[in-house]
Amino acid sequence: MIDMSTQYLGLKLRHPVVPSASPLSDSLDKIKRLEDAGAAAVVMYSLFEEQIVGESHLLDHYLSYGAESFAEALDYFPEMDDYNVGPYAYLDLIRRAKEQVAIPVIGSLNGVSTGGWVEYARMIEEAGADGLELNIYSIPTDPALTGAEVEQMYLEVVRDVKASIAIPLAVKVGPFFSSFANMAMRLAQAGADGLVVFNRFYQPDFDLERLEVVPNLTLSSAWELRLPLRWVSILHGRVPVDFAVTSGVHTYEDVLKAVMAGAGATMMASELLRNGVQRIGQIVQEIERWLEVHEYESLGQARGSMSQQKVAEPAAFERANYMKVLHSWKYDPTGVLLR
Repeated sequence: MIDMSTQYLGLKLRHPVVPSASPLSDSLDKIKRLEDAGAAAVVMYSLFEEQIVGESHLLDHYLSYGAESFAEALDYFPEMDDYNVGPYAYLDLIRRAKEQVAIPVIGSLNGVSTGGWVEYARMIEEAGADGLELNIYSIPTDPALTGAEVEQMYLEVVRDVKASIAIPLAVKVGPFFSSFANMAMRLAQAGADGLVVFNRFYQPDFDLERLEVVPNLTLSSAWELRLPLRWVSILHGRVPVDFAVTSGVHTYEDVLKAVMAGAGATMMASELLRNGVQRIGQIVQEIERWLEVHEYESLGQARGSMSQQKVAEPAAFERANYMKVLHSWKYDPTGVLLR
């Protein structure tokens, strides 16, 4: 029997396939279905900073409405059960999930400022979460804002949140730093126990008929795996965090590649949204079959085996391989480019 277990955020997982934050985990029934389908852990759908701020303002409105009228104004105060703000429903879902499922439950906060994050990070821990994923989603649009200032903002958020909790903290980030390797190290020094690479920054589209900017949600494709694969391969063994690969994880081959790069977990949502949560069990079986055919005794033997420190040609991850790749293409007189 092949040992498929892996370590992520100090948690021992049965295997590396973990559903990432998505609508797949927005109810107790869905979380149970993920466990039944074979998920090693589940990352809760994200609690957004805008929800915390906006719904707190809504509650303030109801609590203050009519308060200046007269002595009977106490009648204006709503029953709290009727105006239970979203964040508290989120915390209740974590509590109920921890009571009814055996797999680790990881909370998810999505935003950019410190503000109420520290308080809600602590509350997520108190609700019973086994870990917290901090999804820092920031689009710096001010031309006066420097890269150094953006990086400092990330680091301050991580430090503040980490100082408030005892459970492990993963930070989900995008790749758009001038030196991602340096930023990864600084995030680790700020308290990150894990890095989830990479966040997908959704891009707006234009409606040419209505002349409006419209949201455009596109599920991930397999080719998106290459960027996180490259960076986990480079940083494995050099930055003291657990890595999780997300974006582009669709098949057992994708999971194996991520593990061989050095990832402790692989996170998927698009594949499960397209083809159903039963894909988890199928992928796990396919991984086990591959390991058996290739005479591995455990998944741990494969972890990091294709990282930059282990491969025969480390320069393949850097610029040294750039010219070689470009020159590998040949032109076919028929008009088709051949590799």
